[in-house]
Amino acid sequence: MSFSILGLGTAVPPHAMSQAEAVDLARQVICETDEQARLLAALYRLAGVANRYSVLPHRIALEWLPNADATATGEVDTAVEKSLGPTTGERMQFFVEHAAPLAQQAAQRALDDSGIDRRQISHLVTVCCTGFASPGVDVDLMCNLGLRPTTQRIHVGFMGCHGSINGLRVAHAITTADPAARVLLCAVELCSLHYRFQWDPERIVANALFADGAAAIVAGGEATPAGGWGVAATGSCLLPDSQDAMTWRIGDHGFEMTLSNRVPDLINAHLRPWLTEWLGNHGHTLESIGSWAIHPGGPRVLTAVEEALALPKGSTAVSREVLRDFGNMSSATVLFILERFRRANAPHPCVALAFGPGLMAEAALFE
Repeated sequence: MSFSILGLGTAVPPHAMSQAEAVDLARQVICETDEQARLLAALYRLAGVANRYSVLPHRIALEWLPNADATATGEVDTAVEKSLGPTTGERMQFFVEHAAPLAQQAAQRALDDSGIDRRQISHLVTVCCTGFASPGVDVDLMCNLGLRPTTQRIHVGFMGCHGSINGLRVAHAITTADPAARVLLCAVELCSLHYRFQWDPERIVANALFADGAAAIVAGGEATPAGGWGVAATGSCLLPDSQDAMTWRIGDHGFEMTLSNRVPDLINAHLRPWLTEWLGNHGHTLESIGSWAIHPGGPRVLTAVEEALALPKGSTAVSREVLRDFGNMSSATVLFILERFRRANAPHPCVALAFGPGLMAEAALFE
């Protein structure tokens, strides 16, 4: 094994919000009619989220509206001229302020868990699809964690919810090429910065699902001990005729996600044949996998994967728990699932699986 997890840490911001509070906020910010309010409440109920965290207190969404004071106190009961929210540039200012401190918390916990001296870190891999800045999170981590100035950096950017698996692929390649390497992989996502401020049922689904979080791994090239977690292989597949099924694009007022209702059907039609062949190339079958770390893009995505792969009952329980407790934190989420599996000594082998714009499926095999 040329990649072994030596430490893993996660972090969430201080501002918690229940789904009930999220619905109340969305009604004030987005809805203009009672019909919209009823549909919005139904969409939020179906999201499978009970709690989430944000770098910003939820009242700030009200402050971004025209006539914010009146809106916040309920004095405006007719449709104020609805705001599009802050510009993308303004949202990126929040990203610069909040992304690095959150990433640092997760990275420090991973370093502490590993017992590795930070000066031993030779490579830093960062993952993010919710913000841009340069110098950015990678340089902030180098400075604030006390990494060596010669630490080699690679950034995996704007790839979506499967970004951490791409980050694992990079770290795996590094430790395979140099078993003495020590890699710090850190994913940080501030999805709440891209809150949608206008009524659009397809894009409001993202409001109902997404949240902020960070996760980090310290990895080395030594042999994985019994019961440890090591990456044996990674795989990737662009599902046929799917380029419009999920998109993530930069707009004037935040990054804009579209999520087609075709996604579950695409997963049902195409996931099993590819994954069966990929696992077979590495000496496994679907039935031989002991645990499944499936990114919870939403309850329907998890159900589609269960059905497509005919997974045993309870296979996605941890994925659903993470979605319930934290929301969809984009690329960081699958590492939260791996953290729970690692603490629980979940059975091996394990497959981590995530989907992103394309529609692309990414997988990592842990043995």
